[in-house]
Amino acid sequence: MMETPEETFDAQAEVARIRSRRAVARRKHYRKSRLDRYRSELVAMRRAGASCADLAEWLRVHRCRIHRSSIDRYLKRLPELHHDELPISEGPG
Repeated sequence: MMETPEETFDAQAEVARIRSRRAVARRKHYRKSRLDRYRSELVAMRRAGASCADLAEWLRVHRCRIHRSSIDRYLKRLPELHHDELPISEGPG
């Protein structure tokens, strides 16, 4: 921004200022998941070979109704499951 009429416009400084504002606006805000309460149990059962449908059924017993695809998305973003060897498909085959 120009303070006085004698200052010249600095395009690089303006671009840097704009990019820093956009970077702050772009940051993702974490929302707490309903599944966070059951995180350790879900990870343990998944490592034991449970499918997402099995986990959804277990959660229903614990009064948490959620679709298996939502459980799959939740588990995919957990760091403790990134390095494990998990079966790719859940169906027979």
